[in-house]
Amino acid sequence: MSFFGLGKLAGIGKPKQALSPSAAALKNQPPLFLRKSCALAHLVKGSFKGVVQQPKYADLNEWLSINTFEFFNLVNMFYGVVTDFCTINECPTMSAGPGTEYTWTDTQRKTIKLAAPQYIDYVLSQIQTTLDDERMFPTKAGSDFPKDIRATLCVIYRHLFRVLAHIYWSHYVELLNLKIEGHVNSVFAHFISFAKEFDLLDRKDMVPMADLITFYEQQGIIVS
Repeated sequence: MSFFGLGKLAGIGKPKQALSPSAAALKNQPPLFLRKSCALAHLVKGSFKGVVQQPKYADLNEWLSINTFEFFNLVNMFYGVVTDFCTINECPTMSAGPGTEYTWTDTQRKTIKLAAPQYIDYVLSQIQTTLDDERMFPTKAGSDFPKDIRATLCVIYRHLFRVLAHIYWSHYVELLNLKIEGHVNSVFAHFISFAKEFDLLDRKDMVPMADLITFYEQQGIIVS
């Protein structure tokens, strides 16, 4: 069960009043989410270390799977909140800050550029299909997880990270307007703490959000 109290988000619509264009849009200015007042908005106080550690009598693969389902649902829900603002016109590329643009690899191994809403739709659909696959994530008693489950999890976490990074870099103003930055910050810190605990993300994958991750480490929110 999630402890983020996100049931309140079900009735959220468009913000009634938009913020003025942020200074983050100006050259050499840090993004909004790195401002201390924004970054420290959290629902959960303190370190996530104790939250992410594997319980003593829990199976590792089951613990990884349960949390992966939870993170997927949370990221999917948060993207749903900003989806009206993530359009082909507003987000013509799947970007996550200056110099970071993600491309999609199709079934024929061709790399193609997609607008952010198209890319994210593909990613979330692919993850949903994977999570629903009994061969990858068995739900019946006595069934074993596949030996390559960790490789699958790493792909899922890399894709979920990209969606979160895009939300932070392209839609943080909407989060502030809706007053849910504390929800997203808590989920992000939890997600990164879990990924670090079980080595599910490479350092290079986290570069677009490195400054925020470092800040949370300095604050003792993310503990490696």
